[in-house]
Amino acid sequence: MPTNRSDDYAAFDVVVVPFPYADRLIEKRRPAIVVSIPELASEYGLAWLAMVTSADNRRWECDIVVADLKAAGLPAPSLVRPAKIATVDVARIVRRIGALGERDRNGLAERMRSFLG
Repeated sequence: MPTNRSDDYAAFDVVVVPFPYADRLIEKRRPAIVVSIPELASEYGLAWLAMVTSADNRRWECDIVVADLKAAGLPAPSLVRPAKIATVDVARIVRRIGALGERDRNGLAERMRSFLG
C-alpha cells in the first residue's frame, strides 16, 4: 500500500480503499466517503469511512443517492450507505478520486447526525 500523508483527506472526500465487510472475512477495493475530520488522521493516523455501493443494489432506508457523480469521481450511479462505517489506517487509502457535492454532503451529514441521536 502507498504511504499517504495523514492530512491529505478531508471530510466528504471520495477515496478508494480496501473496504472491510462487517458480515464477511474479506475486503474489496471500492470507493468510500471520508466522514471524519483531518485531525483524526493527524492525531491517530485513522479515518472513518462510509461505504459506497452501486445504485443497482437493494436500497436501504438510510442510503444517500449521490446526485453529483462527476464531482464525486464515481463512474456509475451510486449510493452512500452511512450505516456501514469502517475505521481504517490512512496508509491503506489508495487514492482520492473526488469529493461529494454540497447537496450530497448535506444529505450525508444530516443522516449521520440522525444516527447519533
